[in-house]
Amino acid sequence: METISWNEHKKEMLKDAKLRKELEKIEPEFELARQIIGLRIKNKMSQTELAEKAHTRQPVISRIESGNANPRLQTIEKIGKALGKKVSLKLT
Repeated sequence: METISWNEHKKEMLKDAKLRKELEKIEPEFELARQIIGLRIKNKMSQTELAEKAHTRQPVISRIESGNANPRLQTIEKIGKALGKKVSLKLT
């Protein structure tokens, strides 16, 4: 069995227009999750520590980081503030 890298596999998957369209729909959620995870790790914080600082609960952070949430803007702003960042939105 031939082994291929993730990037090669992803490139092949994205040739499927239907799959690419579905991935594009959820990309903003996953980009937000990547940013929060990256900043939390950079700040050497656990999910629990971030939750406490953002005045929320650890399961909320976990759901957002896993892409399994539909958080309110207010929640994202509190998390951003806890990470020392401002939230900005952009319509394209």
